Amino acid sequence: MPIKIANDLPAFEVLEKENVPLIRENDALRQDIRPLQILLLNLMPDKITTETQLARVLGATPLQVELTLLRTNSHMGKNTSQEHQIGFYKTWENIKENNYDGLIVTGTPVETIDFEDVDYWPELANIFDWAQTHTYGQLYICWGAQAAMHHFYGIEKQEHNDKLFGVYPQRRLHMLHPLVRGFDDVFNVPVSRYTASNYEQIKDTPGLVPLADCEETGICMAADDVHHRLFMFNHLEYDRETLDFEYRRDVSKGLGANKPVNYYIERSGKDIPLMNWRAHRNLLYANWIDMIYQGTPYDLSTLGRQKREENGK
Repeated sequence: MPIKIANDLPAFEVLEKENVPLIRENDALRQDIRPLQILLLNLMPDKITTETQLARVLGATPLQVELTLLRTNSHMGKNTSQEHQIGFYKTWENIKENNYDGLIVTGTPVETIDFEDVDYWPELANIFDWAQTHTYGQLYICWGAQAAMHHFYGIEKQEHNDKLFGVYPQRRLHMLHPLVRGFDDVFNVPVSRYTASNYEQIKDTPGLVPLADCEETGICMAADDVHHRLFMFNHLEYDRETLDFEYRRDVSKGLGANKPVNYYIERSGKDIPLMNWRAHRNLLYANWIDMIYQGTPYDLSTLGRQKREENGK
């Protein structure tokens, strides 16, 4: 089913060329159907790339999705034009009275900074808390997952000596969990981070279910089924070229970056990116959207009452 995004969003033209199912705003108004309302809190500096990646995978899911873009008000990204951010993004003050079926929170390159020292941490913490009654399910990605783990469960992060960078095989840990339904026993996932949430703390925390991990990179996915939270510590949403772009960017800055492991194949003396995670990327987001569809109320105005009843409040 198609994803509904603004007609003049840069992602629209890119995804249209890729034949990703899209629906224009005027056409959506004529359909007698309630699309799932998904809110994307995009913390990445390059917002256009990230919004395009996530619109692509949401557009591949079997239900119609309407995507709302959210940014922090206390921090304006410098790698995306203010015109784009003001024109296409809302702030929490704009939407805090609304309800949404799902929330996605991205990562951002601040992982070596203590959580509370991030300049927009108070605003982010407010959004995390607000989402528990105003969204049915949440998906936290990379640093966003680490931040949510810290906020909700007090789980700390650990810094690695070298950047975990490349495509790593992950082990499926839970055979029956609906969020990994259809997954192979081992599947590839792009990884790009210096830190990791403390795996032992995660395993010792009641209510958290590890779904996938890797001996080299630690926890990959975990879920809190009671609160409908999914934590993805890596980057299934990445495109074929994303790791290559990050590697060349770091080299150009003189950061001494190592090549991403298990990623390039050599052809005619050149390193060519190999994408071998696309199927599981689409499967994860389809499973997440299905989980939301099965549980969220048709009338979103009743969501707060439903969430309070589920939590026994």
